[in-house]
Parts: sequence; C-alpha cells; structure tokens
Amino acid sequence: MTQSTGIAVGARLREHVRGEVREPDDAGYDDARRVWNGAVDRRPAAVVRCLDEDDVRTALLVAREHDVPLTVRGGGHDWAGRALTDGGVTLDLSAMRDVVVDRSRGVAHALGGAHVSDVVEAAASHGLGTATAVVRSVGMAGMTMAGGYGGLVGRFGLAADNLVSADVVLADGTRVKARPQENPELLWALRGGGGNFGVVTSARYRLQPLGPVLGGMLLYPHAETAQVLRGYRDVLAAAPDELTVMAGLLTGPTGEPAVFVAPTWSGDLAAGEPVVAALSGLGTLVAGGVGPTPYAELLRMFDAGAAAGNRYALGTRWLPGLTDDAIDVLADAAARFSSPGSLLALHHFHGAATRVAPDTTAFALRREHLLAEVIAGWRPGSSSGDAPHLAWVAEVGGALAPGALPGGYPNILGPQDADRARLGFGANAARLVAAKHRYDPDGVFTAIGAFPD
Repeated sequence: MTQSTGIAVGARLREHVRGEVREPDDAGYDDARRVWNGAVDRRPAAVVRCLDEDDVRTALLVAREHDVPLTVRGGGHDWAGRALTDGGVTLDLSAMRDVVVDRSRGVAHALGGAHVSDVVEAAASHGLGTATAVVRSVGMAGMTMAGGYGGLVGRFGLAADNLVSADVVLADGTRVKARPQENPELLWALRGGGGNFGVVTSARYRLQPLGPVLGGMLLYPHAETAQVLRGYRDVLAAAPDELTVMAGLLTGPTGEPAVFVAPTWSGDLAAGEPVVAALSGLGTLVAGGVGPTPYAELLRMFDAGAAAGNRYALGTRWLPGLTDDAIDVLADAAARFSSPGSLLALHHFHGAATRVAPDTTAFALRREHLLAEVIAGWRPGSSSGDAPHLAWVAEVGGALAPGALPGGYPNILGPQDADRARLGFGANAARLVAAKHRYDPDGVFTAIGAFPD
C-alpha cells in the first residue's frame, strides 16, 4: 500500500465509522494490533474497533474500494496471527461481545466478538450450556467456524453442531442471514469450513440444560506416561456420552514433565462419581483432583497455560486411536519440552459428535478420534530464540504423522498446510470451494490461510 492510499483509507474510516480507528502513528496503535500470540508482529494500515454491524460493513467497503487486504479479529487467539496483515485493514470485533439468552427457545445470541467465557457465563446464569472450546479467551465465532472441540463434545457435539444461525456481512457488503430457511449453504459452510465466507457479526447457539459438572485435573509422574495413557485409552473405549476426557503432558508443579488427565462428566453427578473416581487410579497421583464445579469455573484451569503475550507455535495431528507407538512419541516429546510452557494435549472426539453425518456440516471427520495438539509456549526475549521451539513442534508432529489420519484441524494448521487443509475437509472440499466462489468470489477472506482450491 502506498502512503497516499494509507492516508486516504484512514481518513475515510475516521469519517464514516463510529468506532475507534488506530493507524501506525496513533497512540494505542501497538495495543490495537496486539493478539494472543506474542510472536505475531504485523502492522496493519488501520485497525478499526467496530461497534456494530454498520461499522463492519462500512470499514469493509472502504478497504474494498481501495483494494486493501482485509482481516477480521474476533478473539485474536489464532496462533498464526491471521487476524492481522501488514498494510491491511483489520476489523476488530472486540467491542462486540454482548450475549443475550433466550431461555424459552434455548438459544444464546452472541455478537461476533464474544469470547467462549461470555457465552458460557451468560448461559450458566440460566442453568444452560453449550459446546465450547476449553480456553475461555478464544473467540466463540472463530472457534465454532472451525469445529470446536471441548469437554462437552460427547454429549452436545461440536460447537459447530450447535450453531443455529448467523448474521454475516459478505465481501461485497451485502448483509445476509445464514439459517436453514435462508442461505442454508452458507450456514453449512460456517459449520466447520472456517471464517472464509464473510464476517459473522452475530450468531445463535443452541443451549441445553447444564448444571454443575464433575471435572478437574489429575497429574501423574512422567515416568508413568505409558501406564497412565494406556489406562486412559481403556477409559475412552468405554466412555459414555456424558464423559469426555482430555489428557496429555505438561510441566508439573515441580518443574518436571507430568502426565495429566482432565475429565468432564456432564451427566447426573451421583452416577458420574465412581466413573470419574476411577481415573485417579491410573497411576501414582502427585497432584490435582476432581469434583463438582460449574462448567464456567472448570474452564479457568486452562487460563494459565494460554496466557496472552507469550510466544507460541502449534502443530496438530488427528489420531484414529492412541497406539503404543503414539504414546512413546508423546512421552519422548515431553522429555524434550522446548520450554516449561510446552504442552501436549489429546482431545477425545466421540459420542454425539460422531452421530452427525459427514455431509451435514462442512466439518467432515465424524469417526471417533483424538485431536492431538502440539504446543510450544515460551516467554519473549528467550535467549535461545524461536528456533528450538519451532523445531520441537515440527519434530513431534512429524513423529506422530505415520499413524495419523489425513488432514488436520483447520484452526491449528498453519498457512503452509494447504494440502492438509484440503484433505481435512474430505469429500466436503469440492462443496466448500463452490460455496467460497458463491459467497466470496474475489477471495477476500482467508481466515484459514490454506483454503482448498
């Protein structure tokens, strides 16, 4: 972008939007361009803190008029930093976080910048809940549009399965509703196809009765990784819908690697107590515990591991099951953590999520599986630099690859993973491309950054 173009874009934005506009020379610009991953350092020409759908549409049209790249920031939690681009216009939805619950209809109406915590807490005040990711600060809309794994996936399905409808501003500025009776193909694409079709300014999520859950985290010694994860594998084989168990490895309170098991039982508490209690016998328990807790409070236990401002790199594999070879890879990887902030996590996809036909939503992988996350997290200014952490993520992902399913989870795949993104959509890829050409023929939105073509 030329300097004159940047000046013209900034002037038009300031004249026509109600929200704040931050340009490189403005006070507050660096705060405006900051996202969750401190390793992301991009300088948009302007960041527009949209107050409503009118601001979104106006800023979008200004960017299109001047042929300036456009990005959307919801929760700002994408590790690859695709909410920002150098020299572009960023539509920042962080001021649009209101959530209204319609208890009689069992629906939460959330604006496009709402976080998981906003939706969960609003729903909980009515004794209701919905499927979400496990990190509270993740943007609800962006997470939903990729799928949305979490502790309620066995009972309620993916977050995408609970998306009822959405209000969307398309690339040409048209405002549309995506719902079964109107633009059903757009709704289909939003349910797992990524944020590649327009700006979701508000969305409605199905709610169901949800009281306290049984949850928490149990830690075991790294030396018992094989024993604990084999026991975890046995638990998964018999897990009812009400029980979804996350597991993996992290740095324990002593500074040494530890195995963790983090269950969420969302059914009758009395029935779940013996099921969850059995998990404490998987090995020599060194810390942690499980008990009744509100779902909103349970999610807080992941806050420390997802602190904003640290530097992050992520990788992912879909595993058809937890083989002994995969367990060995995970145990070895934990012994070589690149920093105390590194994490290996396994999310169990089962139950209600597997009973959705693959062509019902854009998210196509409906067989039981494990989503493996490989996360390196390190503090800014590390003397070792970024290279060891990036290498560790690549090495672990490569070691898990031989036994993995094709593709991978869109929100964790990087911009260089076009082939895996395409494989991840399976038989739905061609239909997604057709939806992309219909709703965004000029390719304005590139949230996944590796959209099948």
